Amino acid sequence: MIYANPVPVEYATGEYYDTTASDYYLTPAKLQSDYASVRFERELALFHRHCSAGAILDVGCSSGAFLFQLKQRFPQSYEVVGMDVSGPALDYAASRGITVLRGNFLDHDFGNQRFDAVTFWAVLEHLLQPKSFLEKARSILKPNGRCFVLVPNMRSLAVRLLGVRYRYIYPQHLNYFTRSTLNRMVEQGGFAIAESCSTHFNPVVIWQDWRGRGKEITNQQRAQLLERTTAYKQNPMLKPVKLLYRFAEKCLGRLNLADNLAAVLLKK
Repeated sequence: MIYANPVPVEYATGEYYDTTASDYYLTPAKLQSDYASVRFERELALFHRHCSAGAILDVGCSSGAFLFQLKQRFPQSYEVVGMDVSGPALDYAASRGITVLRGNFLDHDFGNQRFDAVTFWAVLEHLLQPKSFLEKARSILKPNGRCFVLVPNMRSLAVRLLGVRYRYIYPQHLNYFTRSTLNRMVEQGGFAIAESCSTHFNPVVIWQDWRGRGKEITNQQRAQLLERTTAYKQNPMLKPVKLLYRFAEKCLGRLNLADNLAAVLLKK
C-alpha cells in the first residue's frame, strides 16, 4: 500500500477537519451539491442492495448528506447515526435531523450498541490507521453485518494519465489503494468481500488537471467543480451525453480504471 510519510500532526489527529476544512464542508456550493438527489446515486444503490433495513453508522459523515438521502429515499427502513471529528459539519448534520456522535471513532465506547452496517465513504484514505478503523467497525457490527468502503483508485485512468498532477493525490490523503491492497487490508481486518467494483468517472477533472499541469487546487475550486458536475447531472437537456458518460464509466469499471474502488464487506 502507498502511504504518506511523514504525516502532519493536524491530519493524523483529525484536527484539520475540525478547523481548517470545516469551512469547505459548509460552503453553499458543497452543501447544495452534497444534498442534491443525484449526489449519492451509486452509493445508495450499492448500499440498499446489500442492506435493506436496520441500524446504520456512517463514519466520517461530514454534513450528513448520505444519511439524509438514505432516509429520504427509504424513510421507514433505517435508523441512522453519523460520526465525525468535524464539529461544525456535525452541527449542520444535526440541523438536518441526523443523529450524530462526536469525536474519534477509535476512542468511542459504543457499549452494547451494534449496527447492521457501518459505512466509510471516501474516509479510509484520510486515516493514519485505516486497518484499525475496519477492525473497530467489525467489533460493533451485528452478526452478518456489512461494512461499506469507497476509496480513490490508484490504478484509475486518471492516475495513469496524470500521475502526481491528479488533484486527489494531495496531503489530506494519507493512504492510496489499489484493488489488491484494499482487498488484502479488509481481509486482514476480519471481513469477507461480498462485492467489489470500480466506479465513478469524472472527465472534467482529468481535463482540468491536465491543463493545470499539477497546480494546487483550492477547496473553493473543489466545491465549485462539485457544484458544476451536479448541475450537469440534473440537466435534462444533457440526457444523451449522460448515456454516453454512463457507458464510458461502465467500460472503465470493468477494466478497473474508474476513479474509485467500492467494496461491500461481510463480517466473518
